[in-house]
Amino acid sequence: MTATDDSVHDRLADARIALTPAQVAVAITLLAALGFVLLFAQAPMLHDSMHNFRHAAGIVCH
Repeated sequence: MTATDDSVHDRLADARIALTPAQVAVAITLLAALGFVLLFAQAPMLHDSMHNFRHAAGIVCH
């Protein structure tokens, strides 16, 4: 990237050149998975599931 590549359009153009379709697919998949987790796996539900997992594994939590 040169000093003149300071706009979003220029950075996207550079990314199109540098990234392979497989890398783009992996990035989109990871973003979709993260979005799914943040949208549907709410903090209380995650806390309860980890709490139950620790008890099932024989770890004393409290």
